Amino acid sequence: MGSAFSWIEQLGPSGFLVNAIFASLASIGVLFAYILVRRAYRRRQIRTREEHTIAIRKQWDALLDGRVPIEHWRFNELDCDIVETILLDQLEVAPRARAKRLRRFLRTSGLLDRRIYESRHLRGWKRRQAMVALGRMRTPEVIPALTEALDDPGAETRVAAIQALGQTGVSQAAVPILDRITRGSLHAPTAVLQNALFSCCRRRPSVLLSYVPKAEDAFRPMLARVLAEVATPELGDDLQMLASDPLAEVRASAARALGQARPQQALMVLANLATDQEWFVRLRAVVALGELRDVRTIPVLIETLCDSNRYVRLRSAAALARLESYVQEILGLVQQRGDRYAMQALVSELERSGCILRLLDALADPKQRSTAESVLLTALQAGTHRLLLDALAHHANGHVRVAMARLLARSGETRLLPQLETLNTAAKAPRQQRVIRWLVHQLRSESPLPEYDTVHA
Repeated sequence: MGSAFSWIEQLGPSGFLVNAIFASLASIGVLFAYILVRRAYRRRQIRTREEHTIAIRKQWDALLDGRVPIEHWRFNELDCDIVETILLDQLEVAPRARAKRLRRFLRTSGLLDRRIYESRHLRGWKRRQAMVALGRMRTPEVIPALTEALDDPGAETRVAAIQALGQTGVSQAAVPILDRITRGSLHAPTAVLQNALFSCCRRRPSVLLSYVPKAEDAFRPMLARVLAEVATPELGDDLQMLASDPLAEVRASAARALGQARPQQALMVLANLATDQEWFVRLRAVVALGELRDVRTIPVLIETLCDSNRYVRLRSAAALARLESYVQEILGLVQQRGDRYAMQALVSELERSGCILRLLDALADPKQRSTAESVLLTALQAGTHRLLLDALAHHANGHVRVAMARLLARSGETRLLPQLETLNTAAKAPRQQRVIRWLVHQLRSESPLPEYDTVHA
């Protein structure tokens, strides 16, 4: 009896095509079966993990208290992985008291020792995974094991070790990184080093301060940037030595650190940095002076308001605008300088910060009206007319509108006449039209008339 496929041989050359078709169908069937089996296996694996997770969650408090023996889950790889995952996730958000309890359990259960062993003896991604877990545990015991990985020839391993040390948030973890930076033996991306040092040093910035002068020129600016981020008053006057560093980036970071730490000599040092030859050092110094909010900074800020760099002028104006109680004196001093660009920058910042709007509201208060009028008149002469004309036409308080009309009449600014004519045409309320017509008449008249009765109305 012949084979069931003997007819294929009779096809001759066409039989090769038929064989190829059958082979393709068989391959597709095998692949499809593999996919189904794999999906069934994965489904079973996920279900098993969920069952174990539910069982562990139900007895979680008993597990932490030691009422469930460690041997019941520690030597089961799946249960051990689940317990560690839950522990590390809770450590991320746990308050201090509970975090202390969770770390104690990490030590007594052997999970900490297990990860330390893996970080020292495993290789490749498994070792990096162990180091990531050690970083999330945030305990000082992990520092020696992670320090050894800093000298690994693999760049990925070194980066993982630096990130893990930074994730611990322990100030001692910064020491091995800083030691290698000062020796020039640690090669890693600057951003990775900067983030790790920031996490480690933000509670004790004094750990970082002694290393900045000793570092090479390639790393000193990065260390100074980190120090500027974490600077606190405890650093005191020790920051002054960085203000005279030969590198401009270090001086700029020193200015930023002085603005945050605010030692006794901060004003004097920042005043010197505000005259630095590099524009971005002056910019940082001006920003720091603005953060001090000290009346003694006014002379320095007025000098920098006339700086050749536009960004320095804008930051100086922003710093001066914060001293709102002295805005009248500041405007007078700026007028004496005769710098048109400086005055424009200051007035624009007063508008942006809302100071002009507050002064407009003060026109309705007889006690504050005199000061407000003096400042607004100076601002008007410097070019702030759109906001004042808008207040004349649309301010909710009628007393402010009337006071604004009197102020504009005293200013003698005839260049406002075209805009006032437009406002008069657009005005709908008869009282508003009378006030604007009186103002136009006052500005056109060579000898201003007594105040019109409608203004008093």
